[in-house]
Amino acid sequence: MPFHLQHRHLDNDSGFAYRISAMADFFHLAVAWDWELDRDFIALLESQMHAHRLLFYSISHHNTHETARRVQRGDLAFGAFLDRAGDIDDHFTHISRIIRKTPTHFVNPPDAVYHATDKATMHLEFLTKGIEVPFSIIITPYNKRKEVELTLSDLARLGRPFIIKPANTTGGGIGVIVGAESLKDVIESRQHHKNDKYLLQEKIRPEMLNGRKGWFRVFYVYGLVIPCWWDDETHRYFMITREEHEAFGLRPLTTITKKIREVCRLDFFSTEIAVTRDNRFVVVDYVNDVCDMRVQSEHYDGVPDQVVMDICRRLARYLKNAQAEGLLGAANA
Repeated sequence: MPFHLQHRHLDNDSGFAYRISAMADFFHLAVAWDWELDRDFIALLESQMHAHRLLFYSISHHNTHETARRVQRGDLAFGAFLDRAGDIDDHFTHISRIIRKTPTHFVNPPDAVYHATDKATMHLEFLTKGIEVPFSIIITPYNKRKEVELTLSDLARLGRPFIIKPANTTGGGIGVIVGAESLKDVIESRQHHKNDKYLLQEKIRPEMLNGRKGWFRVFYVYGLVIPCWWDDETHRYFMITREEHEAFGLRPLTTITKKIREVCRLDFFSTEIAVTRDNRFVVVDYVNDVCDMRVQSEHYDGVPDQVVMDICRRLARYLKNAQAEGLLGAANA
């Protein structure tokens, strides 16, 4: 659908001047995705965009080149962009870079993603913010220091078993060891991603709350916080009832997640929080910037359908309000 935009040149640091055509095709939200199991989420998000009278554009393998060409030429423009593929495919990375040169609003700006996905950085900033995290030791990348700067007293404080995580090379649990027992495990693990820092973390043991682990995955999207029961072993989700929320005093899940947002500056993410036997709320997995949105009706370990729908609705509602307030990227160029 043609959308009337005024001619505009935008200069940026690269020297590239971007010009929006007066009759560019305009879409309020574009989503880049390449995972087949994202299909249900994309369909729900598109339906919510349409329900809010907004236009939706899907970027997948079949149209990356054409989309990049048209955006660069200035006859295709987006109000907002959600990137769910740029971290794993160069075609999507390329189009993200092109869109970044336009006035498009990024759901999760690239600079914020880069900052938030470094677990070592988040660990230190969470501590500064007063967010409780597991006792951790940050290990220098192997390629910078071959020897492990770790003492027996450090290992004793970690306890057994402990967790080993690369600071950046994660996503889907890549490189994470949840049952480490010795210095040998540390020495071997850090050589898998030699340029990455590593975190050694104590293993948090959650309290049992009425037969369920006190372990939660909490979603954040534009001010909306949605906590869910989540099991770190089965990966199964359950909705939290209002009665459970009150009975177990789960309000800190929302408060802590909003503090995390202040640190990470992402608009859409998830985090994991465990409640310990002494009633401490400990953030056990810091920031996931590309949330797994498989629906539970189709996948045993998927996100409850209502949660996915609430997230899609919130995204669409935010963009609708941003459009009305003149804040939606290229729509106001």
